[in-house]
Amino acid sequence: MPNPKRRHSNSRTRLRRTHDVIRLKSLSNCSNCGASVLSHRVCPECGYYKGRLIVTIKAKKETKK
Repeated sequence: MPNPKRRHSNSRTRLRRTHDVIRLKSLSNCSNCGASVLSHRVCPECGYYKGRLIVTIKAKKETKK
């Protein structure tokens, strides 16, 4: 297998790694309930997408303490 003839400099290595950063997901607000939602996804709180009901969400059961 071929091996590199010379060592890469630190700046060259860092330039290559600049695209390896983890970026934050862009959140938007649901137009129906106002919850934070990933863009182009159905709202997990109310089940609406672009003003239309897509998924019916069941009510959460209350736990007794």
